[in-house]
Amino acid sequence: MTPDEQVTWLTRNAIGVYTKEDLRDRLGAGRALRVKLGLDATAPDIHLGHTVALTKLREFQDLGHIAVLIIGDFTARIGDPSGRSVTRPQLNADEVAANAGTYTEQVMKVLAREGLEIHHNASWFAGFTFEDVVRLAARTTVARMLERDDFRTRYRSESPIGVHEFLYPLMQAWDSVQIKADVEIGGTDQTFNLLLGRDLQREEGMPGQVALAMPLLEGLDGTQKMSKSLGNHVGVCDPPEDMYGKVMSISDELMVRYRSLLSRQGDGEGESPVHPMEAKKVLAHELVTRFHGAEQADAAARFFTDRFQRRLTNTATPVRIVSDTPDVWICQLLKDIGFTASTSEARRLVSQGAVRVDDEPVGLEFRFQKGRHRLVAVGRRRLAEVELVDRAGS
Repeated sequence: MTPDEQVTWLTRNAIGVYTKEDLRDRLGAGRALRVKLGLDATAPDIHLGHTVALTKLREFQDLGHIAVLIIGDFTARIGDPSGRSVTRPQLNADEVAANAGTYTEQVMKVLAREGLEIHHNASWFAGFTFEDVVRLAARTTVARMLERDDFRTRYRSESPIGVHEFLYPLMQAWDSVQIKADVEIGGTDQTFNLLLGRDLQREEGMPGQVALAMPLLEGLDGTQKMSKSLGNHVGVCDPPEDMYGKVMSISDELMVRYRSLLSRQGDGEGESPVHPMEAKKVLAHELVTRFHGAEQADAAARFFTDRFQRRLTNTATPVRIVSDTPDVWICQLLKDIGFTASTSEARRLVSQGAVRVDDEPVGLEFRFQKGRHRLVAVGRRRLAEVELVDRAGS
């Protein structure tokens, strides 16, 4: 790719880029960039929300750049205050070490080993003296810290803010100085920290890093940020059947966002329209393949289909319809199976959103396909298991 093409691809889905011009200039220099991502070891497992930034980091790797992963085994003992309305509970060194041990293995499900550096920030922070801490704290002001939305909100509401929490953005920024990052990736809640890293690098005589702020992924509820504590997460270590089923459970609208942020197959623009159920199956299969392998993804898909069909066919009336064509217009089908007296009545029901095929709502242009579709429902009481057969098979 040319530098301009790389910028277009690498900033796809980003909420903020500080700045595109800086990124283009660095890409134009023709060297491999050092691209940083930090993960605090505050829990034993990572989830799909974490993989938004990891997937972006992998895109840099695929273009020949160096991924620099910081395992925050020291910063995790402070607790990232980003987006928090209360002070995080502090973890001890043993808890953090146990969590950090699982992170490296799990991130390798997304990142490539070639072109990857992994650093633990305890390797430099554990040796800090109190004088070093004071000198780092002198790099910014309380007024600057209160520019952060979360700190400002807590201050105005008179919620406690620990002095140690002000140190966290400075420590994250110092990580960028230590590893000489060209680019840092983080969520939108990390924007202040990313920009502070650029400032500290410049004070150290370095070019300031490019900050790439990625959106936060909503959880399965479609509203709140994905979080293990909220129970709305999909863990990368979830069993294949659970992962597949959770992805299939999301709304059609959320599926579009998940595909955009998580898929490595592109955003689907320019492709032929796909039924939402089929699109979710493709995404679920891709994600399970990434974290568990293609064989497990195939098995999870079969498990979901069998369970889904068993649940519905237990109460469905079997109906065979003779058809000389491979598909039938949904309104004609509703009349043929006796759910409506006319196609006009069927049109009305479809327009009202009362008709579902394989548990998905359909529109007036929908055609029931032989060998692909199976269950037709009108409301909650009328359900048929429909089989299209040709005259020779009737």
